[in-house]
Amino acid sequence: MKINVANVSAAETRLDLFDVSPTSMWLEDYSELKILFDTWRSQGVSDIRSHLRADPRRIAQCSGCIRLLRVNPRTLQLYGATSFDELAGNLDSVLRDDMHLAHIDELEQLWSGAGRFESQTVNYTLDGRRLDLLLKGVVLPGHEATWDRVLVIVEDITELETARRMLAESERYARGLFEHAPVSLWVQDFGAIRKLLDNLRECGITDFRTFTDVHPDFVERCLHEIRTIDVNQHTLSLFKAADKPTLLARLDEVFRDDSLATFREQLIDLWEGVIFQQREICSYTLEGSTLHNHMQFWIVPGHEAKWDLALVALTDITARKKAENYLEYLGQHDVLTGLKNRSFYTDELERLRRKGTYPITALVLDLNDLKEVNDELGHAAGDGLLRRAGEVISKAIDKPTQASRTGGDEFVILMPGADESAGQFLIENIEKLIALNNQYYTNLPLNVSIGMATCQSPDGLEDMLRRADLAMYEKKRAYHAARGEAGSV
Repeated sequence: MKINVANVSAAETRLDLFDVSPTSMWLEDYSELKILFDTWRSQGVSDIRSHLRADPRRIAQCSGCIRLLRVNPRTLQLYGATSFDELAGNLDSVLRDDMHLAHIDELEQLWSGAGRFESQTVNYTLDGRRLDLLLKGVVLPGHEATWDRVLVIVEDITELETARRMLAESERYARGLFEHAPVSLWVQDFGAIRKLLDNLRECGITDFRTFTDVHPDFVERCLHEIRTIDVNQHTLSLFKAADKPTLLARLDEVFRDDSLATFREQLIDLWEGVIFQQREICSYTLEGSTLHNHMQFWIVPGHEAKWDLALVALTDITARKKAENYLEYLGQHDVLTGLKNRSFYTDELERLRRKGTYPITALVLDLNDLKEVNDELGHAAGDGLLRRAGEVISKAIDKPTQASRTGGDEFVILMPGADESAGQFLIENIEKLIALNNQYYTNLPLNVSIGMATCQSPDGLEDMLRRADLAMYEKKRAYHAARGEAGSV
């Protein structure tokens, strides 16, 4: 931007308020700009902004019409100039870059006939330091017809604008961290829940856990009182949501069923003043699949009184939970048959000894001819028989009955709360299922020997198992005897 420099009379340069003002002041001559504007008007220009934007050279043309007459000492100090001539001779380096858009605003205000303008712009000191400035210009009284005297007040707002830019940058940085964090982040308002809990205290409620036992609907009400303010991009990806409005409109599909139990524990902790919490929760994607999350919840500092700003971080631990469940499954199940294993059987016996429902009936089953099948046809064929036995037993039982593979070819079924007639009914059911199974495997029939016994108290558990085992061996001897294999078991 170029501004011409003109001479002024001695009267205009005498020491006055202009010189001693602590604010930067510029006295300028806009008369040539006024003539240019009148010319454009006569040529039919009505929208000055569009006219200037259509050809940026017109902005430079307008700047070239402005002549600098005088500046005060504060101006020299602000721009790092030792004299008026030094400042005037370096205006091209002072007025550049970021100021062009602001200059359009100034020109548009003058074009409108207001006789004054105000804008925010950027200049540079002689040593290149950026200055953020607030400009206020006015055509001095008596010069409205020619614009040959325009006073411009320059307020240095560099410090304020630097702080604002740093704040904006900090906000952009924080927003970027929020939006692109690799965990699900939720900003929520728990203020309504705080009020509900306070109302309960005023009503004399002291045992909140018991209260929620009696009023489970209160937990669901509190869940619906949470106002979600924002979520980040990872949340949308995790919960299979197309966008934020879609997710927020369908939160009842995300937090349901098992979610209520863990949310109740969260409420109990809040009731007791725990405003930073960690726990595992269950939620659901909008496609219906189950998610396991590690939740971290905290009331943002400064909002402890109202709970009106809370941050929730959900880390997806679904894969870990599946691995844990599989390891737990392996710890309690026989992989080949799908039934429980000997470790589970031992624990179940101890559980029944402590708090079992009596009478208890036990069935001991032994797979006939497994050794022969392994020797003659190979272990793959023997494993096939074991798998078939597991399938039959699994189909025959219902909870609380538990079936375990306790040895190579031996199985035990424990039936809490079942008497001998129930045990006999189960044996008959197993035999029917074996017969049905053998219709599909005619080349290698499945055959088991089953012994049964019942006890009435924990003291009789060991004796029951011994009797059931002996009864199984009697059936096994009878099986081999019928085949002419006396002495085999």
